Amino acid sequence: MIITSALDQDLYKLTMQQAVLHQFPRAIVEYQFKCRTGSVDFRVYEPWIVKSIKDLCERIKFTDYDIEYLRDTLPFLKNDYLEFLKDFRFQSQYIIVYTNSEKELVVKVEGPWLQTILFEMPILQIISELYSRSMSVDYVEANSRTLVKADFLANKAKKKLLFSEFGGRRRHSVEAQRNALGIFKKVCPNSLVGTSNLMFAREFGIKAVGTMAHEWLQAHQAIYDIPGGLEQSQYFALHNWLKEYPTDLGIALSDVIGLKYFLYDFDEQLSNLYIGTRQDSGDPLDYGEALIKHYEKCGIDPNTKTIIFSDSLTFKTAYEILEHFDGRIGVSFGIGTNITNDFDFKPIQIVLKMTKCNGKPVAKLSDSLGKTMDIDKSYTNYLKQCFDKHINAD
Repeated sequence: MIITSALDQDLYKLTMQQAVLHQFPRAIVEYQFKCRTGSVDFRVYEPWIVKSIKDLCERIKFTDYDIEYLRDTLPFLKNDYLEFLKDFRFQSQYIIVYTNSEKELVVKVEGPWLQTILFEMPILQIISELYSRSMSVDYVEANSRTLVKADFLANKAKKKLLFSEFGGRRRHSVEAQRNALGIFKKVCPNSLVGTSNLMFAREFGIKAVGTMAHEWLQAHQAIYDIPGGLEQSQYFALHNWLKEYPTDLGIALSDVIGLKYFLYDFDEQLSNLYIGTRQDSGDPLDYGEALIKHYEKCGIDPNTKTIIFSDSLTFKTAYEILEHFDGRIGVSFGIGTNITNDFDFKPIQIVLKMTKCNGKPVAKLSDSLGKTMDIDKSYTNYLKQCFDKHINAD
């Protein structure tokens, strides 16, 4: 089995699931898989993907030990949600998997948001591991590369770089993720802030980190069926997050519609209430400069805020960003594939994104063209028109 624990999951899936339980328990959603890497013949992997998902649905559940760990370490998870998790199961009725005539892998998840939200991580972990292990299992070389990075952080970097491991969804394997975290914790423990993966946070005794993902804001495009609801969706999503977590998890994701639209909605009140933002697409230096100007315009000292950079980073690019913004705004980094899948081949770029909510299309308009997820292009165009009208209303 590839997935052996219900905690082999990113924290932000649980934080969002709790918010869904309390605010939108009857919402119905759809997710679709996309491989951004061309020319991958998934036919050879399909039977193993299907079997692994079958094992996930039949065998994986949250144990009492898991629930107690969550209760003891994450005080923002409420008792009613933890009771819900005791009975939670992955249900195969909500997922379809096959390869089409173009050899592309089709994965579609459709059902109650509350019941389907945790599928994303294990599905991507399964697909990435089956593909990656077929390409290389040279753990000696991978560990050697990790050791070079850790040694740089511990002994050669002139400025302290703080990072969290965000690489579960596109990891080479469970073993590769475990090896990398073990090396970083041993060699540069003062740089390793935490991991998004709950299973490894518990195993290594490090902090589990995470707040919201794109789907939280995407779903709001469809949830409020009222005049002006679409163009106000990002604003509603940010406020609803604060209803659930008024004093915790205050990092806002800023690239669901695009930075200029985000900053329009991220008014002085929200800018003060959120401790920072996460950058996941676009040019990181341009992004940081825009946030500094935005905070200054709001009368906020940028050094009291934090940007978490998390877009396809290496330690080299992270350090360049750190040097650029040192002393001007707080920075931290979420580094993924470069930690968990740095072998002698190019990892596949895969996502499982929400495409519908309550029967209506939703989309992500990224600041990087290749990361836009728009199954319905007519809706994407309409969405952009609505937000253009929204920011030009004044």
